Amino acid sequence: MKASEFQEGKTIVVDKPLNWTSFDVVNKLRWTIKNHLGVKKIKVGHAGTLDPLATGVLVLCSGKHTKRIVELMAGDKTYTGKILLGKTTPSYDLESEFNENFPTEHITEALFEEVRLSFIGDQDQVPPIFSAKQVDGRRAYDLARAGKEVVLQPNRINVTSFSIDTSKMPKISFEITCSKGTYIRSIAHDFGVKLNSGGTLIELRRMRSGEQSIDESNTVDEWIEIIRATEL
Repeated sequence: MKASEFQEGKTIVVDKPLNWTSFDVVNKLRWTIKNHLGVKKIKVGHAGTLDPLATGVLVLCSGKHTKRIVELMAGDKTYTGKILLGKTTPSYDLESEFNENFPTEHITEALFEEVRLSFIGDQDQVPPIFSAKQVDGRRAYDLARAGKEVVLQPNRINVTSFSIDTSKMPKISFEITCSKGTYIRSIAHDFGVKLNSGGTLIELRRMRSGEQSIDESNTVDEWIEIIRATEL
């Protein structure tokens, strides 16, 4: 591989580490490419944000491949993760503190199955108020953190498959395949609501984004080594 490939256009599949933002990954690899090539400017963007508390497939594009970002974002996504039942947070995940407790003793396997099946197919989903959605020109999470009331409109999403493992209640392991724009934090929250309880997303990993899978990804450190090892 030659370093010039990154300038000409390359798709970079990263296994995003925990607590990194998607922009952290973009900035780190952009800086590495620029430094190795000795250039002042190069286009690098990502095809679909992952929250800081999520890991897994983050697709980056460099050079002319940045024109493919919209196309790459359009594919279905597959995630694995864990939902903690009986507790909620304002952000629907562990970004914020637990604020309410709910009963779980009434939940049966039959209820789990009924609720699981209710998520399959087309549906309207309200995004979390702690999201990057625009409200009157401002990010929803900025308004939420400032204590302002946030009202978000639902998005139309599709869930192709949704499997759960209830053997370690109140922690529920899951795997879900869904359309672009699906908020898994909202799935966790709504899952709790439909069980007449509460739900918080406590772990999330993206296994696939469109045609790109975790099996073909490299860590940030591995990509840095790959870039530095390319021929100039």
